[in-house]
Amino acid sequence: RVRNEMGLTNIQVMVPFVRTLKQAERVTNLLAEHGLKRGDNGLKVIMMCEVPSNAVLAEQFLQFFDGFSVGSNDLTQLVLGIDRDSDILAKEFDERDEGVLKAMSLSVRGARRNGRHSGICGQAPADHPEIAEFLVREGIDSISVDPDSLMNVTLRVVRTEEALEREKNIEDEEGRRKK
Repeated sequence: RVRNEMGLTNIQVMVPFVRTLKQAERVTNLLAEHGLKRGDNGLKVIMMCEVPSNAVLAEQFLQFFDGFSVGSNDLTQLVLGIDRDSDILAKEFDERDEGVLKAMSLSVRGARRNGRHSGICGQAPADHPEIAEFLVREGIDSISVDPDSLMNVTLRVVRTEEALEREKNIEDEEGRRKK
């Protein structure tokens, strides 16, 4: 209603916890039945990438969605099998774990290969700025952070993008010399 009657066509739909490809198909069909069809009037439907199967089957999930938003908190819990609220296990919760980073990489790279948007929400880039750098190097399109960490994360992203540009220029120059 806000998109069609009020003209707020920049509003997108974000769907959480899509566990299977069948659920992806069902939820997008259900949205379409209720007037929220992907592509109509520029509507984008984004999927929260929170379940390991989302990362492993990124290309298949992206057939139903216009992009991913990595939910780093839930993805970490589910990749590591850790309840971050558990007094016993919380100390093991770490978004920098290799398995979690691999899941994030699969998601971002899968979106990029398919010409889809990728972003992240959750505490990971704010708590660990090296994750922001990692994600920029993987090709992420957007990073959401809380206001307290905005400047630190923004500086890390800018420095990483500048380093990537320098690296690209060096590679280009080396390529020209070899010719």
